Amino acid sequence: MGRLIPAYFNWSGGKDSTLALYKILQNRQFDIRYLLTTLNEEADRISMHGVRSELLLAQAESLGIPSKKIHLPTSSDMQAYEAVMNRAIDELKAEGITDCIFGDIFLEDLRIYREQKLNEVAISAHFPLWKMNTLELVREFVDLGFKTIVVCVDSSKLDEEFVGRIIDHQFLADLPENVDPCGENGEFHTFVFDGPIFKKPIAFEIGEKVLKTYTTKNQENEPIEYGFWFQDLIPK
Repeated sequence: MGRLIPAYFNWSGGKDSTLALYKILQNRQFDIRYLLTTLNEEADRISMHGVRSELLLAQAESLGIPSKKIHLPTSSDMQAYEAVMNRAIDELKAEGITDCIFGDIFLEDLRIYREQKLNEVAISAHFPLWKMNTLELVREFVDLGFKTIVVCVDSSKLDEEFVGRIIDHQFLADLPENVDPCGENGEFHTFVFDGPIFKKPIAFEIGEKVLKTYTTKNQENEPIEYGFWFQDLIPK
């Protein structure tokens, strides 16, 4: 076997990241040096997922891969986001890292954006789950023995009852037809707490369930309100 390629992994803590990492570790082509995660600076929680940083670090410890956290201000725009990300990537490149891995499955625009930005800084991007069937992927995830809990749902797509549930075959059967089985369109997000690549389960208690609403504007500059249900997880 030749030299492993030094890489970092874009880590959300959820099921797609975990399954992609599982496949990458099986492939034995890359030396995963870091799990790179963006967090909200004020709340110190994983962006979009709302998971506490203590649980992120517990995942990294159980996986045996160091965590590299990037804190983003709540009000940051794309320019500020890209500046922060570029600084982090420069640090990784200084350590000899040349490649990175994503758990994206089928969002073409997002992949193009990632590849363009990384090409500017001479980092090669890899997508081990790309274009795979999402129902087959999540069934494989469950059948492999991974355990994950839903920590966030888009309230316009899923009812409150879905947040806080463990993903199993019954959960998949209960999903509405318009919701992707992997939540690839942002319908739901998860936190993985056990599975074949973890040395030990991540211990947590179930906290409160919260609906958070936000306001944006449509193309006519009219305000639109949208919301997400979050399930808080408390480290044990």
